[in-house]
Amino acid sequence: MALQLGSGTRKVNNVPKAERGNFAIAKVEPKRKLAEFRVSDDALIPVGAEITADHFAVGQFVDVTGTSIGKGFAGGMKRWHFGGLRATHGVSVSHRSIGSTGGRQDPGKTFKNKKMPGHMGVDRVTTLNLKVVQTDVERGLILVEGAVPGAKGGWITVRDAVKKSPHKDTPKPGKFRLPEGEAAEAAAPAKEGA
Repeated sequence: MALQLGSGTRKVNNVPKAERGNFAIAKVEPKRKLAEFRVSDDALIPVGAEITADHFAVGQFVDVTGTSIGKGFAGGMKRWHFGGLRATHGVSVSHRSIGSTGGRQDPGKTFKNKKMPGHMGVDRVTTLNLKVVQTDVERGLILVEGAVPGAKGGWITVRDAVKKSPHKDTPKPGKFRLPEGEAAEAAAPAKEGA
């Protein structure tokens, strides 16, 4: 089973018709970003529910995925930490170049995947095992200890750590808030039966 999560708001006019239909079927207003997570049957939450910040427990380890900051076209020294050429002994103008890229007559070519100058940054980067220090439910904040990839204001995805065992205080299926209308409907049958 999979669970789709949406974040942010979006004008209906800016949403493609196919996506508009998907949101209409789910009876949810259009979202700016969508992410999909694989979950077990018992971990599914109702359609339209809002996941709150205390979905993650304090002390839990999480993996954070984001898009790294773009650096444009970068040389071998910046991109791959090459040593560069010597400052003297006949080297002129090309001190920061990468030097030779392959053999002579044999192999007679530059091998695939050779580290060379080129576009750097704007990559999908995941930082593993960051510790959750605090959560603020009112403001919807999760404070983590460590480096989060990406520029300020960028979109990130936070998930349970893959390489750590689950935290004992992690809520199952998760902490969420139902829409006000649905919450009232769910409470009404309980009153009738009482």
